[in-house]
Amino acid sequence: MTSLLALLAPGVGFASGLFLLRDHPRYLWLNHPAACPWEFALIAVSGLAATAAGVADWRFHRVSGERIGPKERHGELIALALGGLPLFTLMSAASVMRRPQALLLPILATVLFTVACICYDEFVFHRARCGRYETRLHRLLVFGNGVAWLSWMHWCFVRGS
Repeated sequence: MTSLLALLAPGVGFASGLFLLRDHPRYLWLNHPAACPWEFALIAVSGLAATAAGVADWRFHRVSGERIGPKERHGELIALALGGLPLFTLMSAASVMRRPQALLLPILATVLFTVACICYDEFVFHRARCGRYETRLHRLLVFGNGVAWLSWMHWCFVRGS
């Protein structure tokens, strides 16, 4: 259940953050959804696809009874606690800063670390064990989150400058 909550946390945090920022000058478009930047529409679509794949993968493990070993759990915890959580925090801060470029290097370093953790998890634990269905879910999860992150990067550092 903890892994499911960790999977849902970024989406809930993102939606909650947007709700709290609806009066922030950079987010006034939230009061007029038709003015939503295309990057946020893409974040929503790709983030939902990634989350749906993650939930389906979680359910697959519950239904199939396929257990995740302690080493794999540890690797996922490192990716989440030392990668995903700091990245989300840095992205949240950059999203409201006047000059988000100050956080560009820490954001990129955290992304590289997180990607390395995800690659380790996929190549060490999933490569030989997973079937086609689970592999597709993992790819959709990673690709969807990657597209959401790239969309945010464009909004924050290209459109915002």
